[in-house]
Amino acid sequence: MIKLQALSLHRGVKPLIENVSLDIFAGQKVAIIGRNGCGKSSLFAMLLGKLAPDAGDYMLPKDWRIISVAQTIDDFGSNALEYVIAGDSQLQALKIELNQAEQSGDGNQIAIVHGKLEHAGAYDVEARAATILAGLGFTEDKLSQPLSAFSGGWQMRLNLARALLCPSDLLLLDEPTNHLDLDAVIWLENWLESYSGTLLLISHDKAFIDNCANQIVSFENQTLLSYTGGYSSYEKQKALRIKLAASEHEKQQKKREHLMSFITRFKAKASKAKQAQSRVKQLEKMEEVLPIQQSSGFSFEFRIPDKLPNPLIKMENVQVGYNSTVILNKVHLNLVPGSRIGLLGKNGAGKSTLIKLMSGKLTALSGEYLCSAGLHIGYFAQHQVDALDMQSTPFAHIQHMDMKLTEQGVRDYLGGFGFHGDEAMAKVEPMSGGEKARLVLAILVFQKPNLLLLDEPTNHLDIEMRGALNFALQSFEGAIVLVSHDRYLLTSVCDDFYLVDDGRVSTFDGDLEDYRKWMLNASKASNIKNQPTINSALSKRGHPNSAQEHDLKTTLDRKEIKRLEAQFRQKAKPFTDAIKKLEQSMASLNAQKAQIEDSMGDSTLYESKNKARLTVLIQQQGQVNSDLDDAEMQWLDAQESLEAAKKDFDMQLQGASNV
Repeated sequence: MIKLQALSLHRGVKPLIENVSLDIFAGQKVAIIGRNGCGKSSLFAMLLGKLAPDAGDYMLPKDWRIISVAQTIDDFGSNALEYVIAGDSQLQALKIELNQAEQSGDGNQIAIVHGKLEHAGAYDVEARAATILAGLGFTEDKLSQPLSAFSGGWQMRLNLARALLCPSDLLLLDEPTNHLDLDAVIWLENWLESYSGTLLLISHDKAFIDNCANQIVSFENQTLLSYTGGYSSYEKQKALRIKLAASEHEKQQKKREHLMSFITRFKAKASKAKQAQSRVKQLEKMEEVLPIQQSSGFSFEFRIPDKLPNPLIKMENVQVGYNSTVILNKVHLNLVPGSRIGLLGKNGAGKSTLIKLMSGKLTALSGEYLCSAGLHIGYFAQHQVDALDMQSTPFAHIQHMDMKLTEQGVRDYLGGFGFHGDEAMAKVEPMSGGEKARLVLAILVFQKPNLLLLDEPTNHLDIEMRGALNFALQSFEGAIVLVSHDRYLLTSVCDDFYLVDDGRVSTFDGDLEDYRKWMLNASKASNIKNQPTINSALSKRGHPNSAQEHDLKTTLDRKEIKRLEAQFRQKAKPFTDAIKKLEQSMASLNAQKAQIEDSMGDSTLYESKNKARLTVLIQQQGQVNSDLDDAEMQWLDAQESLEAAKKDFDMQLQGASNV
């Protein structure tokens, strides 16, 4: 269990969270949400021991293996498969231990280490790593490529593969879908569904959160609020909280007005002065109930294009590729005002190639490809972000496109994209990925395009900016072609889906759930087809000979090891059973607590006629809180006892190996 106790975190002088207490139980899958800069990554840094709380404390089980995704690659001396396997530090330590035992000629120790290697999954690690890499979009030929051959986005996929391969009790994933396409996102969801540890996930992808999380922890007004269920459930619960808070605020304002009216009327009258003074004290002590604000910092819309020719682009029997390499054949596609097309397909199938053709970055190798004279393209892709003038400012980028626009006009426009005050005049270079993406969108919208080509536009954008983009696209009058791993955006924006597969572009008859099934079935068929090749490739890398492995293992007294393991299981069983029972009890008590607090949120409960019911609820709340504290203390005691038993077992095992 992860336990935060009266915890405060600051970034410099800025408070991120203040006096927060929170429990996350083992095995839960929790999405951490909130605006960019609210403190989500700082919370992860604290759990990793890289940041200390400014007040309060937090607790984690001492024996938990905590894994997160590295943000950089420090050593480029290996290929993709070797790099991913090297991330399992336990396995690497055992390999060093085996090498030392072999050099010393200690047959007994060699056998012990081989037993540990088998337990750690050493003999199928390459197959497991290859499977993960395939799921994240790496083809077989890329497994042996050097790390320097991969772009920054693909290097992040390698780091994600490293984290997934490592055994863990707590997995921390910070925006794992940012560099993934839709197929890889679906595969990752499938993998996380079978993950048995505790998952903490930072994401701005609503559909991904819905499919991966069973609890939401939301950063709100420097505190952490917990919601049960996925993102859809969170939105309903949040809306209810806002409604209740608004009702309470309205009631309090009426009460304040009533008290002020009494004070104003009677404070000058001697007969009522004491009562008026009492009302003043009552007003001073009243803790203000503020309405919960659910406002977005972003507000923009696409302006009406100067021209809307029909068709915008016409393709008949088009062939497209790079030099003499054909990627897509016989493409038939007409784009007219109002077209809203989502491109689906595996990584490398040709989605970006088709986008580049429509953007003018590539020319058709053959076939009929016609563009209207009035075509005005708005193109969003990662390279557009990289093409920003890093020494310039958001203000200068917009002003450069219309020198007649006033300073206030530029500032008002940029404000809709979240660049307020000094932010509009700040240099681009130190900006975050999300800020740069917002600036590219601001430039694109300003140009009044009639065809939008959007290649992963939501990368690095938070949920609020994604919502603003989604809303703006609803009223866009031109044509849209969208490639995205954000299924919420695809579903909301697109009327038609086209599948790019096997060198062809064809209409996809179905929704995104149908595509998910198609993709998973295609992936299974591919794995079955490629398994003999993978096994053959891995066998050449020098798996231990099974006969040699057997000879080494027989050197150790396996009966003694099995006896000690059985003894440990028997000794540990009362503690593991107690921990499991206590965790179930704490989950039940937390559910009761949430139900009571939900009931106490009913404003009518505080009316005089409901006094008896309120009293009962307060008593129940006190009892549940007391039971919860007792259960948590017992859980901590059981954890410590289990850790002590494990330590004794390790010492006995080491003693047996030295005999």
